[in-house]
Amino acid sequence: MSAPTQAKPTSAGGNDDFSLKAILPPLMAIIVGMIMVILDSTVVNNAIPKLVEYFNTDLKTIQWTVTGYTLALSAVIPLAGWMTDKFGSKQIFMVTIALFTIGSVLCGIAQTPEQLIIYRVIQGLGGGMVSPIGMAMVFKLAPPERRGSIMGVLGIPMLMAPAFGPVLSGWLVDSVSWHWIFIINLPIGIIAFILGYKYLPKSVRHSAPHLDVLGMCLAPIAFSMLAYGVSEGGTSWTSASTITGLAVGGIALIIFIFVELSQKEPLLELKVFRSSDFTRSIILTWIVQLALFGAMLIVPLYLQGVMHYTALETGWILMPQAIFAGIGMPISGRLFDKIGARPLAFGGLAAVSVALFILSGISVNTSLWVIILCICIMGLGMGFSMMPLNTHVLNSAPRSLVSRVTPLTTAAQQVVVSFAVAGLTGYLTSQITSYAASAGAGANPLNAVVQGYGDTFFLSACIATAGVLLTLILRKPKKLKEEETAGGENPDPAMMMGH
Repeated sequence: MSAPTQAKPTSAGGNDDFSLKAILPPLMAIIVGMIMVILDSTVVNNAIPKLVEYFNTDLKTIQWTVTGYTLALSAVIPLAGWMTDKFGSKQIFMVTIALFTIGSVLCGIAQTPEQLIIYRVIQGLGGGMVSPIGMAMVFKLAPPERRGSIMGVLGIPMLMAPAFGPVLSGWLVDSVSWHWIFIINLPIGIIAFILGYKYLPKSVRHSAPHLDVLGMCLAPIAFSMLAYGVSEGGTSWTSASTITGLAVGGIALIIFIFVELSQKEPLLELKVFRSSDFTRSIILTWIVQLALFGAMLIVPLYLQGVMHYTALETGWILMPQAIFAGIGMPISGRLFDKIGARPLAFGGLAAVSVALFILSGISVNTSLWVIILCICIMGLGMGFSMMPLNTHVLNSAPRSLVSRVTPLTTAAQQVVVSFAVAGLTGYLTSQITSYAASAGAGANPLNAVVQGYGDTFFLSACIATAGVLLTLILRKPKKLKEEETAGGENPDPAMMMGH
């Protein structure tokens, strides 16, 4: 992937010490843009009950504001490398910021749930490239010996955004209007665009590789139809809509796989799955994401819909999850070098499983402190499992393909999140309807709702438990003979982030 030119030295001498001040303006442009996108990914979950009420629709419809957004992200992430080669990283970064900002404003003025879903897709098409391009630009701005410290500067606001996103969302929803969780991106986007235009260094364009147009068309069809089928399957796995979604998505996915394996320069490098170590670790990562990200949507729905907390109160209740995840990540990063991924993934997923099993026994009398304890355990488990697993995935990939792994894993994560959201919300709605129908007219409808949430948490707990068992088959990746004789240099992280 192309990269921006190096930041200019602070003085004429070529051997001058690197100065953070020299790259602070372009770094701020990248940080503001990335924070805007990260915040948006966390604020919508907390606002979903309000959106259901405002549009007078159901959860299955509104969840597509999340599913459509994540699917749009997955569609454009693999294009980041080609786009920056073709047009330059600065230009594409600014275009994506502008598109995300325009999509945000459109979301803020949406009049129907269908409009909101379409505008969220536009948002996702802009937001998907911001992080990979931004990370690659940061790596190129800083010299190799200072990249760690620069990434530390970048990491602080990136960890704070998920923690304060639900709180900001709650305050805007309760005190102003849900529209402002989107419209607030307008001034932030304008600032990011101006900073980028003024301070980002001009980037060198390269001859772009062949674009896999067929793969680019097939992937969104396959994943969106599969997500639709999974969503409808929560109600009935034998309905026409479920069968149609799964059949069309499945056929498109099979064709997509054949196309990608036959391409010299595919959209997603599926040949990496020939490594059994990579396949084991990526499947385990998907299981973690299915269990965690689906539950992260269900918890705020329960807090507001059953326990009647406001959106702001829900935001404060959810904050410990991000804080504990932030605590666990650096600790697991240090332990990974000493003990490897298996014990960390086992312990982290076991913690998540325990928390979800406790939540599966939820009742109308369950104390808030029990829920907060479970949220903290889930956050810590996420911190201890996700970082080692992500690193293990990269270490498991054949060295010749490692620069192509990041777009595959990042795009796949968004697809898995969309499946988790669609599947669990569909299952939740189905279980609540089933319990309400069997209870009869005289029963308390709240009991049916709580039982539906309990079943949904139990399903998540079972998925997490399957992940715990799969950690036992993780092993230290074996190096192939051709990798041992290949050059000893590690892949440039900029290349890994940018493709």
